[in-house]
Amino acid sequence: MTISFDTAHGVFHLQTKHMSYVIQLVKSAYPAHVYWGRPIRNGQLGSILQFQERCSFSPNPIPEDRSISFDTLPQEYPAYGTSDFREPAYQASQMDGSTITELVYDKHRIYQGKPKLDGLPAVYVEDDAEAETLELELIDRSIGLRTVLIYTIFEHHAAITRSVRFVNEGSEELKLLRALSMSVDFLHSDFDLLHLSGTWAKERHMERRVLAPGKITVESRRGSSSHQHNPFVALLAKDANEDHGDVYGFSLVYSGNFAAHAEVEPYGSTRVSMGINPFDFSWLLEPGEQFQTPEAVMVYASRGLGEMSRTYHKLYRTRLCRGQFRDRTRPVLVNNWEATYFQFNADKIESIARAGRELGIELFVLDDGWFGKRDSDNSSLGDWFVDKAKLPGGLEDLVSRVNELGLQFGLWFEPEMISPDSDLYRRHPDWCLHVPGRRRTEGRQQLILDFSRTDVCEAITGMIRNILRSAPITYVKWDMNRNMTEIGSASLPPQRQRETAHRYMLGLYSVLETLTSEFPDILFESCSGGGGRFDPGMLHYMPQTWTSDNSDAVSRLKIQYGTSIVYPISTMGAHVSAVPNHQVHRMTSLEMRGNVAMSGNFGYELDLTKFSDEENDQVKQQIALYKQIRPLVQFGDMYRLLSPFEGNETAWIIVSEDKSEAMVAYFRVLADPNPPLKWLKLKGIDPNLDYEVTGLAGNYPGNHLMYAGLHVSGLHGDFQSKIWLLKSNSSAI
Repeated sequence: MTISFDTAHGVFHLQTKHMSYVIQLVKSAYPAHVYWGRPIRNGQLGSILQFQERCSFSPNPIPEDRSISFDTLPQEYPAYGTSDFREPAYQASQMDGSTITELVYDKHRIYQGKPKLDGLPAVYVEDDAEAETLELELIDRSIGLRTVLIYTIFEHHAAITRSVRFVNEGSEELKLLRALSMSVDFLHSDFDLLHLSGTWAKERHMERRVLAPGKITVESRRGSSSHQHNPFVALLAKDANEDHGDVYGFSLVYSGNFAAHAEVEPYGSTRVSMGINPFDFSWLLEPGEQFQTPEAVMVYASRGLGEMSRTYHKLYRTRLCRGQFRDRTRPVLVNNWEATYFQFNADKIESIARAGRELGIELFVLDDGWFGKRDSDNSSLGDWFVDKAKLPGGLEDLVSRVNELGLQFGLWFEPEMISPDSDLYRRHPDWCLHVPGRRRTEGRQQLILDFSRTDVCEAITGMIRNILRSAPITYVKWDMNRNMTEIGSASLPPQRQRETAHRYMLGLYSVLETLTSEFPDILFESCSGGGGRFDPGMLHYMPQTWTSDNSDAVSRLKIQYGTSIVYPISTMGAHVSAVPNHQVHRMTSLEMRGNVAMSGNFGYELDLTKFSDEENDQVKQQIALYKQIRPLVQFGDMYRLLSPFEGNETAWIIVSEDKSEAMVAYFRVLADPNPPLKWLKLKGIDPNLDYEVTGLAGNYPGNHLMYAGLHVSGLHGDFQSKIWLLKSNSSAI
């Protein structure tokens, strides 16, 4: 791992054992993107970038060298207005109303380690030796805008992080209209674009499309990263698949409005850019003030999509997630939501917990309805005090009763929301996001608190803190159940109103930083109607996310498979729910529901007291099995074998770091009459080790399981699944 600067040719070379990333200063002033891919040695890096004069419609900003046009130069951080007509990375408005800027190289700094980002989540290092950082400083001297491009490479990960810091060193205020986190120009367009799209209960479905002249934008304007589009895109070589070919991933560590662009221009190059969505965004920079963009994490893989995913998995699991639960196995839980919804009392909760104890459950989670006068979703959000009609002994009594059964206790909150029918709203009607004179559009009969306001953040933090101190609570499910409308703040002046959405995210991150720091022994899980805010920003504070409100086993195959493109299994909440499923009304076996949910942080979301004796025995076996394989599942390496987006079958394997153990999960949705014989070829195990396979006699060489395969048999009917455990009983040959 090293970052070097060739002064003779103006070339920066960011190099690791995994890859090279090369930047060249054109005319000693303009940073251009030269190369990103497999490692290459120094020597001729200055010869890669070629120049050619184009027609007059690509103007020439340097009269003495007409081979240079910003419209064709592969720039590292492009502007609009001085001959580049493609998607700009930034735009700043000046006091005279103009938006023309031109950044040129001023200086740079190379140092060990990785900087923290002010008020924002980011990947981190625990030792400065793990990373090296380049800060490339550009300046527009006519207005005093200093722009610092921050690049970090890692010793153990094929990743680069990028972010940008803007500093107003001038004498007049500036307004940022666009401030993306990164931009990369590829010299060709022979790529497909992969992104993860969907909707509520159908999150992160894989979409792969061919790049063509023009622009593809993946974005959210909903106030959060959203169910509809995840803040991730990837460029895939035409021949790239799960195991082969070049893949370039782009993931934004941010939970609010974002945009990712892939633009193919007439000469065949491709510009990829990503950051805060410029739509309805601006940021006023007074003289002396600065603005920090969120961080983009860029991953290169030469061996396909699977390699890219495993790079993100390890980086995010070990250097994005934080706290004691980062490396600790997560408890098996039961959540009462689909068992009772709002209709429960302390005795009912205790009965579910008691049934859970007999089955091996470790944690009971009390969901919505325990506070205020919350008998439906039309009231009480913001009134974070216990409903004594349901829980006459308070939380202290209920938690004590659950703890006496040997279970930990968890609690659901929706701290960012406020109900119009609440004491808090009646006291502070201006505390919600709103625009004076406009209606306050409700979603799920609730409004959104204005987390851009310090007083609101402090008040909510205080309420949550009091509840968490009132009883031995060890788990919090942090929910958020609507998109933003009427985005405005009563505390901001007119010229700063378009800062509201980003200031909201900064406020939320501040609250999360405070609470997770004060309560390090509590496992926090993020939720937004399921997976509506499944993003790296939230994972920095909460190491797992409720993957989807849809826990139907068949639906979850695509949801969990798509989620695994970027996010590790240790971040996915996955539960067994009742049938008919409450979202799609499908009937699937308890076995398949369990096998799907075991590929995540395992739990149940149903009324355990309604199980038959046979179901109780089956659930006991599921929980016992999961506890046995839990370290492997949550911290192993995942290899995808069969895609639910390509056929009737889904399969994946999770392998321990030392290759000595593995879990193989296979799922078939619909039965096929008179089917052919089926072998499943494994990945990730050691071809030179011998493995015992559950249910099979004898030892199987790893290369046999990888190249001949594992025979799939004994499945009858629709919605079938099977799990095999592999354990090595020999040393590598």
